[in-house]
Amino acid sequence: MSAINVFQQNPGPEAKAQSPLHHADLASLVGKGRKNAGVTLREKKFLGHLTLRGDGHDQAFAGGVHKALGLELPVALTVVANSEMSLQWVGPDEWLLIVPGGQEFAVEQKLRDALDGQHIQVVNVTGGQTLLELRGPNVRDVLMKSTSYDVHPNNFPVGKAVGTVFAKSQLVIRRTAEDTWELVIRRSFSDYWWLWLQDASAEYGLAIEA
Repeated sequence: MSAINVFQQNPGPEAKAQSPLHHADLASLVGKGRKNAGVTLREKKFLGHLTLRGDGHDQAFAGGVHKALGLELPVALTVVANSEMSLQWVGPDEWLLIVPGGQEFAVEQKLRDALDGQHIQVVNVTGGQTLLELRGPNVRDVLMKSTSYDVHPNNFPVGKAVGTVFAKSQLVIRRTAEDTWELVIRRSFSDYWWLWLQDASAEYGLAIEA
């Protein structure tokens, strides 16, 4: 197998990072929402996003992923996580890996070392997307306004993750706890979704968390 050069893509500390929602200035809205709001929103910004492709039916591939990440390869429409990272099934041979910001380069190297000799692809897509966390008793009501996908608990249990149409565009919805959901959104649509979520959650009250 030919050698693969892995490059550190993150800029140095002199570069000022801006999240996809920096125009919304969410920090200035912390503490200004309705008390006991039905929806609390937090941008989990500056995380590392990597796509991983390989043969999910190959035990060597699954074992290598577990060795590198400490996570079992998730099956269709699920996401697995530990305190440091999450790994989500995207397609039969593709997964989305989200890691703490700044660790993308090291994690990619660990994956390539553990999967050496296998046909894989690892791509850093950090700059193109971000993660929104929605928490509270009315999050499901907001989701029902926004997507035709069935988010009833019987169809969308904790640990499920799907790519679907949301507010006339595409994103990923993940349920990580009983009343906690995550949206993986593209940078180019971030302002649009921020405006949509404000409107969709207005009747329940929207609070912003740092």
